[in-house]
Amino acid sequence: MLVLSRRPGEKIVIGNEVIIEILSVSGEGVRVGISAPKETSVHRYEVFSEIESENRQAGSAAGNADTTALENLAALLREKSK
Repeated sequence: MLVLSRRPGEKIVIGNEVIIEILSVSGEGVRVGISAPKETSVHRYEVFSEIESENRQAGSAAGNADTTALENLAALLREKSK
């Protein structure tokens, strides 16, 4: 992990396209501005974690639906072959 000290108005560049600017510092709060291309998603970590959790649940549910559909198809084919 890279740890930097920055003052308001100073910037950090990630890659060639993401720019992070320190907007203000007050007490223990820091306001940060982020400029990134539209195709780059930018989220607070807690929002990102929630999105990943929802995606995992949706993938799991889809996987279960696929398994059930395959089991039903296999049962149907077994019935037809009798």
